[in-house]
Amino acid sequence: MVSDTRLYGAAIAVVSGGYSLWSASTATAMGTSGWLMALLGVVVIVHGAVLLTGSADRLGDASGPLMIGYSVLMLLNQVLVGTGVTGGMGGGMNGGMDGGTMGGTTAGTAGMGWDAGMVALAILMLVSGVIMTQQRDPDGAM
Repeated sequence: MVSDTRLYGAAIAVVSGGYSLWSASTATAMGTSGWLMALLGVVVIVHGAVLLTGSADRLGDASGPLMIGYSVLMLLNQVLVGTGVTGGMGGGMNGGMDGGTMGGTTAGTAGMGWDAGMVALAILMLVSGVIMTQQRDPDGAM
């Protein structure tokens, strides 16, 4: 039987990964930030699916730290995009190759701001990872 901790972690992973993929897929042009979110979304969804199977036992104590790592990458990406340090996922008429700039770092996307949904899901994933590192199932698996 899958523990409550693994069910919670899997739900957070699948929803966060799905949101990352959805966000990346709605961009008209993707910079480095968008590709990072798309790749991370796939990895997080797979991890969430694995948590629902017996294969999660093979991950052992790594699931919690992995979830923490994913959340840190998501939050760092949001900080970089929100402050205009990195090109985000271009949107509207200013995304992509506008005025000779590539990667979505145009006047329209350089300061596009934080994605509150992504930040909220990343924080939930961080909490989930911390819970997973602190709590053990009776059989010793996460």
